[in-house]
Amino acid sequence: MSTFRTPVGPQPPKVYWRRRLILGVGALAVIVIIVLIIGRLGSGSPSPAATTKPGVSPSVTPSAAASASAPATVTACVPAKIKLLAVANKSTYAATEQPQVSMSITNSGSVDCTINLGSTQQEYIITSGSETIWDSKDCQTAPVDTPVTLKPGVALPVPTTALAWDRTRSSKTTCDASRPPVTAGGASYHLEVKVGAISSKSTVQFLLN
Repeated sequence: MSTFRTPVGPQPPKVYWRRRLILGVGALAVIVIIVLIIGRLGSGSPSPAATTKPGVSPSVTPSAAASASAPATVTACVPAKIKLLAVANKSTYAATEQPQVSMSITNSGSVDCTINLGSTQQEYIITSGSETIWDSKDCQTAPVDTPVTLKPGVALPVPTTALAWDRTRSSKTTCDASRPPVTAGGASYHLEVKVGAISSKSTVQFLLN
């Protein structure tokens, strides 16, 4: 006990007391760190990964995930249930007027259906008698697909902006050439429209003055 209370050695007693103090403080710090680590492990809350249900993203609730994977209820339109109507903005055009042509499409079924109404599928054909005068497909550029959902019994105008016929005869070989105007002076023409393999059952007639 006398050795512990009164250090013995070649150095002054205060040197030995300072060393003991440093060792004691270090040992105390180690003990405190160990206690903190054990306390955190024992009382910490579970990590988000431990509470997440398997197979479901943490940002998506189970009900949302089920809804996202549910099959679509809108099916493809049945051609027999699709009605096309050719539309011209006038019945008679003056010599300086260009006919504006379009169509109306109606789903005659009882449920929603989808159909491609892009320019890849639309076609406008102008005839005179048995002769085809103009076809929108002849000089078409960069056609695109546009899937559209049709509500039952609701007529949808297509396209958004009607097409203008320049009153000339079209062909695939004269798209960049200057073409003379077709016969006017009260001449009669008919417009037929198509969407893919579906055609309008009747044509619309108009006169060119």
